[in-house]
Amino acid sequence: MLIELPNQILNTSDETADLAARIGAQLRIGDTLLLQGDIGAGKSFFARALIQSLQDHPEDVPSPTFTLVQTYTTNIGEVWHADLYRLNDPSEAEELGLAEAFSDAICLIEWPDRLANLVPPDAITLFFTTLANDDMRQISFSGGTQALRSRISKALL
Repeated sequence: MLIELPNQILNTSDETADLAARIGAQLRIGDTLLLQGDIGAGKSFFARALIQSLQDHPEDVPSPTFTLVQTYTTNIGEVWHADLYRLNDPSEAEELGLAEAFSDAICLIEWPDRLANLVPPDAITLFFTTLANDDMRQISFSGGTQALRSRISKALL
């Protein structure tokens, strides 16, 4: 039975950034986070905070909405941040090199439904839901390996 990961209620953008940093500290090469939620639910903000928390000198982390993929060198290895909203076919994800990145990097994937059958079987999904105001959100978790869930559980409140 998989470790239960409780939903996280985050009241402010600072709490969201803090959770992203704590989760980032638990990630290893080969880990994939699938970030799901409506437009404006906080997926890109979370990814940006996670990436910057892993950099010795935080750099600008633009949304990859138009570039589709941005890569970053961090103190624990390469991180790929992908926004697949504009993909029309899963084969386009293969052309981006995501299949290799799933094993060679840490991957943060927005709009993972565009991957179809290319979703790594050991990936964990984070579902973002906006609550009472623009800064409040809930993050819930699904899937992932026992080992990944165990590491993420150390980051949760």
